[in-house]
Amino acid sequence: MIKRAIIDGEIDKIEGMIKKSLKRGTEPNDILRDLIAAMDVVGEKFEKKEYYVPEVLLSAHAMQRGLDLLRPLLSIEKAEVRGKIIIGTVEGDIHDIGKNLVAMFLEGAGFQVHNLGRDVPTSVFVEKAQEIEPDIVGLSAMISTSMETMQEIIEDFKQKKLRERVAFVIGGAAVTEDFAKEIGADGYAEDPKKAVRLCEKLMRERR
Repeated sequence: MIKRAIIDGEIDKIEGMIKKSLKRGTEPNDILRDLIAAMDVVGEKFEKKEYYVPEVLLSAHAMQRGLDLLRPLLSIEKAEVRGKIIIGTVEGDIHDIGKNLVAMFLEGAGFQVHNLGRDVPTSVFVEKAQEIEPDIVGLSAMISTSMETMQEIIEDFKQKKLRERVAFVIGGAAVTEDFAKEIGADGYAEDPKKAVRLCEKLMRERR
């Protein structure tokens, strides 16, 4: 069962299982729903401390393999994209495991995610936003010296007249809910599951 394989983080099995399912006539979109449901379960296990980062990473990588296989078979309409998100670790910070997990969870939940990587300059966030017109920009910082950069990015978006078009979500060990309010971000999430919920909430509000 594909859903179980994702939950159990069976990376090496997932491609074969999806190919067999497709051969039997299962619709790609139905398989996608299984991937999303599986990552929901993984997120709940993480919140309950039944799973820790290593287990979540295995599940996320299994889900990613499944998505890579399905993506060419899904039209944009069928994929039911919930919104476009840019995500990256801000300049001066090279930590990206947590940020990558959030990106994978968001993609698994149906968002179109553009992961810019780590140590990303403000100008790159701005250029990407001008290029793809995202709904949400996600900023990550694990070290306190990078926190100021988050505020600089939001200020730069204001100066470039881009701020009103996007919602800002921040996360990472260095930041808090209070800091998010202080710099004018639209929300803070402490783990991947909460990040998905927050982005879903922000998209509902935008509509």
